[in-house]
Amino acid sequence: MSASPPKPARRPTIKEVAAAAGVSTAAVSQAFNHKGRLSEPTRRRILEAALELGWAPNGPAAALRSARTRTLALVVRRPTDVLGADPHFSELITGIEGELAPLGYGLLLHLVAGVQEENVLYERFAAEGRVDGAVLTDARTDDTRPALLARLGLPAVLLGAPDPTAAVPRVGLGQQGAGVQEAVRHLLDHGHRRIAYVAGPAELQHTRLRLGAFESALRAAHLRPFAVLHTDFTERAALATTGALLDAADRPTAIMYANDSMAVCGVGAAQRRGLRVPADLSVVGYDNLPLGRWLHPRLATVDQQVQQVGAAAARLLLARCGEAVEELVLDGRPRLVEGESTGPAPD
Repeated sequence: MSASPPKPARRPTIKEVAAAAGVSTAAVSQAFNHKGRLSEPTRRRILEAALELGWAPNGPAAALRSARTRTLALVVRRPTDVLGADPHFSELITGIEGELAPLGYGLLLHLVAGVQEENVLYERFAAEGRVDGAVLTDARTDDTRPALLARLGLPAVLLGAPDPTAAVPRVGLGQQGAGVQEAVRHLLDHGHRRIAYVAGPAELQHTRLRLGAFESALRAAHLRPFAVLHTDFTERAALATTGALLDAADRPTAIMYANDSMAVCGVGAAQRRGLRVPADLSVVGYDNLPLGRWLHPRLATVDQQVQQVGAAAARLLLARCGEAVEELVLDGRPRLVEGESTGPAPD
């Protein structure tokens, strides 16, 4: 006697979502259809309950999901003050928009504060059929977004180190730590032995990759980092962190920063203390953004081809959404761009 086929998993109901959120079924419909006058906390509670239960509306919403919106989403999980102060995202958006605009696509930009808010947003995108796909930024350790987007059936690409085994295609230069190692060797060649690193948040994959490259380059010279300090990329954090390093009795002779914005703040913090860059302190940034070239002295930095990465991500996502576009192959690896902010270590 053959075994009976397994029963399909029962789909959660709108009543269960309503019960979990403590609202009526009508309120659940209003939350997904943007109708009625729900407060934002209530709407968010409903969306979080739907996400937890794995529920999405069917019927008209399913029809919306099958239609093309010619809109792609870029979700950035950063504080608003970071986005406003960091030209990295302007360069990234320029690269993306350069590919979307000729094809009549739009870019929907969203800022979110946390993991749950970002996940709810993707759930809403899929349920409402608002976008055709999404560009994910800041790959994280134990990143749950690829699995979520695969479950939602929403095409996506993730900005980060290439990984052919990843559930969502990744777009970025190979040998992610190469530029950091080149910068460390450049400082070592100038006689620096007290080299500090001002990093980004520890949960970001690129933070771990670059920090690992920094430490590896120093180990090769039989040295340890003078100091490693993590920040949230804000100007406030960069100034505070640099101040702590420079106000200590024993200070570094060189500081590397996880991006150019913080490096520019670091130069300013040093100069306000009467230190000369690079005579008293050498500084290296990361991203090779225009603001570093306007700085005096001109900033030494690592180029990771931000615009080109944005363009490559856009093309790959367009292809995944069914557009006939050629892949943009990224050539090379992050490289040091020497400036005027580094020099011989002080005696």
